[in-house]
Parts: sequence; C-alpha cells; structure tokens
Amino acid sequence: MKARSVGWRQRRKVTVYCFLIASVFMTGIGLLLLSLTAIDIPIGHLKDHLHHKDLQGEAQQQNKVKNCATVEEMGGNFHSGFMKESLRVREMIQHHFTNNGAERVRELSPEEFCRHGFVLGKASEAGLGNEMYKILTGAALSIMLNRSLIIGQTRGKYPFGDYLTYSNVSFTLSEVKHLWRTNGCLTKYGRHLHIRVDDFQKPAKTNVLCGNWKEWEQPIIWFQNATDAVPAQFFLKNIHPEMAKAAADLFGRSEDLSYRPNVFGELMRLLVTPSEEVEKAVNWALGGGSDPDIVLHMRMLMNRSVRAVQAALNCIEKAVQNLPLISRPKVVIVSDTPHVVEDVALRLNEFAEVVHFDFKHFGGNMSGMISKPSNSNIRVKDWGPAPRWVAFVDFFLASRAKHAVISGAHRRVGTTYAQLISALAAAHRLGDYTASGSNFTFLSSFQSNLLSEGLKNQVGWGHAWNRFAGSLSCPNQSNQCALTPLLPPGWWDGMWQSPLPRDIHRMEAYGVKLSGFGTFDHEQLRSFCSTKREFVKKIPLI
Repeated sequence: MKARSVGWRQRRKVTVYCFLIASVFMTGIGLLLLSLTAIDIPIGHLKDHLHHKDLQGEAQQQNKVKNCATVEEMGGNFHSGFMKESLRVREMIQHHFTNNGAERVRELSPEEFCRHGFVLGKASEAGLGNEMYKILTGAALSIMLNRSLIIGQTRGKYPFGDYLTYSNVSFTLSEVKHLWRTNGCLTKYGRHLHIRVDDFQKPAKTNVLCGNWKEWEQPIIWFQNATDAVPAQFFLKNIHPEMAKAAADLFGRSEDLSYRPNVFGELMRLLVTPSEEVEKAVNWALGGGSDPDIVLHMRMLMNRSVRAVQAALNCIEKAVQNLPLISRPKVVIVSDTPHVVEDVALRLNEFAEVVHFDFKHFGGNMSGMISKPSNSNIRVKDWGPAPRWVAFVDFFLASRAKHAVISGAHRRVGTTYAQLISALAAAHRLGDYTASGSNFTFLSSFQSNLLSEGLKNQVGWGHAWNRFAGSLSCPNQSNQCALTPLLPPGWWDGMWQSPLPRDIHRMEAYGVKLSGFGTFDHEQLRSFCSTKREFVKKIPLI
C-alpha cells in the first residue's frame, strides 16, 4: 500500500510537471502569434520572414547592434561589387540593340516591320536626373519586352538636345510614323499605329504589377512618369511569371543586394554622350589633365551647413585611403551652392588637387547663354544660381571619376542626379570584359543631425536610401560614410531594409500590403489583381 502511494505521488508530480511545460510552450506560441499579428506579417510568409530575421540576427550579433543598423552597416551589403553582373547586363544590352536597334529594324520586310513593337521613352526638360530616368526606363522596358526603343522629341528636338547627343540605336516617333505609312501597315495589313499609355504614378490605373505586358498588342507602349530607378523594378513582383523573369534577368534578384548590375549606368553609357560644346567645357575644366580620382556632389539647397561639409571631408579622407598610392589625388566638387564649393575647396587644398567648373570664366559658345532668361530662375533654391547648362557640364565632368563618387546633402542623400553620375562613372570604368572597374565605389555622406531619427527623413522613392528608411534604421547615428548601391533597390527584400509608414500606405494603392519589415503576401496581390479592372488608355496616331 505504501509503495502504491509513493508511485501515485510520483506520477502526479510528473503529470503536473508536464502540464507546466505544456502551458509555458503554448503561452510562447500564443505570444509569437500575437506579435506576428501586431506587425502584420502574412502567415504564408512566416518562414521567409523568420529566415530574413535570422540573417539579421546574425548581423546584429556580429555588429553588436540590436534591432537596427547604421547606414555604414547597411552599406556592407554592397561590398561584393557589381562587376560580374554588370558585364552580363552589358552583353545583354548590346545583344538587344543589335537585334532591335533602328539600323536593323529599318531593313525588316513590310510584314515583319508592321508586326514589330516599340517602347517610347519620353522626357521633358525638368530635373536632369528624373527626366533621364524616364528615357532609361523606356530602354530597360524595351529589353524586357523585346521591342525597339523610341526616344520622344518635342517640336523636333530631343530632350536636352542642346547638351546631349543620342546614339543611333533608337528611333524617333516621326520616323516610326513615316515607316508605318511607307510599309503600308494600315493599308496592306490593317494595323493601326496606337500608343498604349500606362502611368506609374496612378496606382488605380497602372498595370505594372497586374498586367502581362508581353501580350499587349499595341505597337507602341509608353510607361509614363517613371522618374527614378523604382518603377522598372516593380516588374520584379509582377504576378505573371514571364514578366517577373524578364525583369529579374535584367535587374537581378531584389533580395540579393550584393550582386546587382549597374543597369541604368550601362544603358546611359550606350544611349547618351555629351554634346560637343559640353565636352569642350569638361576638358577645359580639367585643364587638359587626367580624369578626377574622386568626385564630391553636394546637394545643399543654398544651405551652408558646417556639419555637412565636415562629414563630406571625412568621407573624402576615407575614399583617399582606399586609393592606389597617389601623392595628391584630384577631387572634383559639384554643388548647387557656391559657398559650399568654396568651403570644401579651402579644406581640400591641403592634400588634394581641387577641380570645379567655374562657368563665369569659361569662354566657349555656351557662355553666351548666361545672359539669356531661364525658366530655372524660379527654382534657384532647388537647382542653384548657375545657368541650366552648367548642370550638364558638371554631370559629365563628375562622371569621369576614376575611383569614387561621394553624395552629400543638406537633407536627402543620393539624389537621382548623383545616382546617375555614379552609375555612368562606374560604367565608364568597367572596361570591356575586364575587371578595371571593380574598385569603383559610390559613397553616401551623412552628417549626424540627418540621422537623429535614422533614415526616416530619406523620403521619396527617388532617393538611394529610401528602401532602408524604416524601423530597422538606428536613431542618433554619428557621421556616416557608407557604400551605396549603384542600382537603388525597388523593394524591401534585402538585409536591413524596412519601409516607412507612408510607403506602406502608398503601396496599398498598388495592391501590396506591406508588413513593417517589407514582406507581403503574394497571394493577396494575386487576389487584388483578379478583381482589378484593367485600364487601357490608347493614343491613336495612324
């Protein structure tokens, strides 16, 4: 009897012990589910999210940072370089324009020409960075859709045609209309010439995520208002596998930030060169000497910030340390604010040869334009007091950088202008199938007061660090000099990326319900697309 009593008490202890363990386990599971609900992560993507967080946890442990990263730590994602992928894309671009360039397509038979498709890249003459992205996005889309490129003109002139020369691989709309009539596309084959317009900045109407653009029958497609690197990368999440694959073939995988090609730099290298007068001004600024080692671009909006200058100087010193052995590096300064140029030059002269294009002393043909009235005068704070053409000289002068481009700013770092400078410079330094450009770097200089709330103020999809501006960005950072992607990310799939609340709200209009970490349910997007009415806007030409 005593033995049975002891055994019963032991079994009761074991039972209670097991019950307590089970209770703790179930409580933990419940708390986990509640936390996932709180941050709105789709259960279908729990595995991906946990893997994403595991990787971040490893990085946090390594960097001794909890739950967030500094800009320099984020920039560690880009240390592997861009060379191999950029060479692959360069070959891809060359192959595309060999087959779809104007020279070959003009010679197609009438029947083949009338079946051929085109993409229109059309820009106005507003900010150079935003407008150039419109053309480059058209070129990228022409590759994805295997169509020819049309660069739009206004009253017979290319955008910025006084300062830029365009290559002969593209068509003009006037020429396509002429060939359409000459080949009898309407009279013989009954094929009208229409432009199908898709406006990226109108989420309710755009088909960027829901439409299969490869099946569109309209001869010309115009992806309107693609003013930065983001719109073309939206196709990476298109619900149609053939569209997503075409985008991934060009841009790489959005989650792999270490190996992404310099797509827009390679496209710009092929499509655009400076006009003869701009080239003369660039050579005059260099005094017939060598190309600059480092370029500093400061977007200061007429603000004379001591902190911004000091942070930029620190970043230049960091870049100089990574240069080959050079006794006195050559540094080009580009800024919308003349006082900042003076302040930086005064400090740099101690150890570097400083170059700045002083348009007032340039005697070329464009100097006569100084006295002409300019619409940009109303935007002096935005573009600076210099004549408009100076921005093009500065751009192509800066794009000759051999080793590094540094972007600093009063508010937002890595503007579209700075992005394209660095992208074109990197493309120039990437020799044909060689590794000569592998040591090129794009750096972002942040003064500490810009980072009091982390990257929260890097709003606007056109800025290089917007996709890192959410909750994973540490507040109260010191000055930062960070490696920066040549291809700014279009999504939030990579390490340390997280969206701002305003971007979460904005993405809802496109049918994407982002979590606080940038994940979303692809099935939910498919459901959204299945109920979304396809909007078709056509402009008849012939």
